Amino acid sequence: MRDARIRFDTRSDFFTDLKGRVDAYFDTSGESRRGNLRMYLKTATIMGWWLSAWVAFLVLDVGYLGAVALAVVMGGGMAGIGMSVMHDGGHKAYADGRRLNALMSWGLDLMGGSAYIWNHKHNVQHHTYPNVVGSDDDVDLGPLARLAPESPRYALHRFQHLYMWPLYGLITIKWHWIDDFYQLARGRIGEHAFPRPKGTDAVVFWVGKLVFFSWALIIPILVKPVGLAVTFYLVAQMVQGVVLAITFQMAHCVEEAAYFEAPADGKPVTLDFARHQLATTIDFATTNRFATWYMGGLNFQAIHHLFPRICHVHYPALSAIVRETARDHGVPYSPTPSVRAALGSHYRWLKALGTTDEVVAPARAPAVPA
Repeated sequence: MRDARIRFDTRSDFFTDLKGRVDAYFDTSGESRRGNLRMYLKTATIMGWWLSAWVAFLVLDVGYLGAVALAVVMGGGMAGIGMSVMHDGGHKAYADGRRLNALMSWGLDLMGGSAYIWNHKHNVQHHTYPNVVGSDDDVDLGPLARLAPESPRYALHRFQHLYMWPLYGLITIKWHWIDDFYQLARGRIGEHAFPRPKGTDAVVFWVGKLVFFSWALIIPILVKPVGLAVTFYLVAQMVQGVVLAITFQMAHCVEEAAYFEAPADGKPVTLDFARHQLATTIDFATTNRFATWYMGGLNFQAIHHLFPRICHVHYPALSAIVRETARDHGVPYSPTPSVRAALGSHYRWLKALGTTDEVVAPARAPAVPA
């Protein structure tokens, strides 16, 4: 799944200095790079958030309005599990132990996805090639939407700044019913091949699907009227999909983010790893404590891309180190000030790419060859 045309240099003066300062921070503070008591309490809180909404729907006598309200609550909790628990586990940042990390990563299977497929799509493709057109599957939606200046524009895209918001709500439903099974059958994610799961991975995949469909649909249908149960499922999934999608989009698909396309002649190009991460991944709302807690530090997504094996509870402290080191090396690092500003930037980016073929230059420096 590696792109032979693109190589990354991780030995630049900037990244070497940055890693040294981060190492010094942990040496001085004495903290583990993985999770701590705050992380474990958050896990219990968010898991309880999701479970309590589900149980309340089953045991309370609610109509459609009550079902929708509880679905909104549950959908928010499910997104929180993905961002604040499963994500760290999938990056082996939740704990030092391999088994606990794996258990937390299986939170995605509990929510209807697949930690195994996610690992290949997210850890291998996206983290290696963020915003690299043709290699990062997350910025390639085909004819449905244009997210990168290098992608072709179709007539439909002139309305993408309007229709993409509700479509984001269908993302997890598409995972449940189409994507995971289709990708598993093909053995490919986009144009990239990946090994089909075997052994424990295969067991987790299929048992996870059985567990998810049991709690999400079968049990509610057995307890409640079919229409009410299906409404509860659909609304919860749409809430989860919108939250997950826009959290990602506010970091990568905005006016401030750079994109890169491998040379058409196929000749390898070497990029500066750290500068590429900061150019293509934008932090936002870094002073918003609730956003940081709920999003699992994904509002510090540039920090996460630089140090994916460090638990997100440390990201605010690391952000200050990155800011200072970037300033000393003349590397741009300017987080978007708020969630609202990041949402506005994503809206304008969609509109600009949908209405003009011209490349919309990012405000910050592009990813440059090392």
